[in-house]
Amino acid sequence: MLTVNAFSLSLGDKTLIKALSFEIANGQVLSIMGPSGIGKSSLLHFLSGSLSPNLTTTGEAFLNDEALHTKAIQDRKVGLLQQMPLLFPHTSIIENLLFAIPADINKPARIAMAQNALQKLGIPDKANALPKALSGGQQARVALLRTLLSKPDFLLLDEPFSKLDPALRRDVRTFVLNEIRQANIPALLVTHDPEDAKAMEGECLELKMNK
Repeated sequence: MLTVNAFSLSLGDKTLIKALSFEIANGQVLSIMGPSGIGKSSLLHFLSGSLSPNLTTTGEAFLNDEALHTKAIQDRKVGLLQQMPLLFPHTSIIENLLFAIPADINKPARIAMAQNALQKLGIPDKANALPKALSGGQQARVALLRTLLSKPDFLLLDEPFSKLDPALRRDVRTFVLNEIRQANIPALLVTHDPEDAKAMEGECLELKMNK
């Protein structure tokens, strides 16, 4: 369970988000919508520990009743999926996947995990290909599985479907939701697209610009 209590966000004397609270159960996705500049991505940065020092926040975040907001960024075990897949362009697909798998897992097991991911993606023949050889939808799926292979405790999704064409977007949304449910971790999606929120089959909160 990911819990946020009374989160407020300010830039100088301007309040962007005021007293936002929510809970996300394991295997569920909460979607947050709102106009650009309202602080949606900054909420994700607050949860990941990478918030800009120019912003001021109050509030608390907990993961399974353990305080998250007081932890260092490297101790939060968070997965992040963004607009661009951010695969290493000069590294093969299987090497991209292997990079994410925790180093304390032995090498044969790590290779097996990466190969299983390629099978799930339906691209075992692309193991040694570079990311540019994949379609946009394939790259998005690889990026998600690479994130999940790192064994995060929760997942943050920052407009991850916005660069895909409509047909691909539908397929990738379904893939993402299924993988989140299988991983059984809470996920928070920020988006401008109500269809993204609808496809995640969970609660949706809409933030409005403060006047």
